[in-house]
Amino acid sequence: MAALDWQSLTKLTAGADFVVERVRLADSQIAVDGQFELPPLARLTGEDAVFVIAFVRCHGSIKQMEKFFGVSYPTIKNRLNRIGALLPFAEIDPKEPAAPSAGDLLTRLEHGEVSVKDVLEQLRQSSEE
Repeated sequence: MAALDWQSLTKLTAGADFVVERVRLADSQIAVDGQFELPPLARLTGEDAVFVIAFVRCHGSIKQMEKFFGVSYPTIKNRLNRIGALLPFAEIDPKEPAAPSAGDLLTRLEHGEVSVKDVLEQLRQSSEE
């Protein structure tokens, strides 16, 4: 029987939680039965896994990620934040988020992610700090 990849398993389960109950060494008949949880990276969708791989291959350069995926800085950051929330094992000490730059706000405005009113309010708040 041919081995299936994790993406096939993820598609089959449609995102539902599951437990692996049997592991067999590929080059032998040795198998272990039990309940094994998947590591967090193996739980990512195929699309998110590709994104993480690209991020690592770009050495964490968001500028390179922007070029590779053809999207803006805020889009990359939002996706990294979403994926990061799925990977709690690498918890870091959260700091107060930095105020977005005017350029970031304008990009988000162009993409319809925020309104003009929101941009003006955030610019006022950052000038008061």
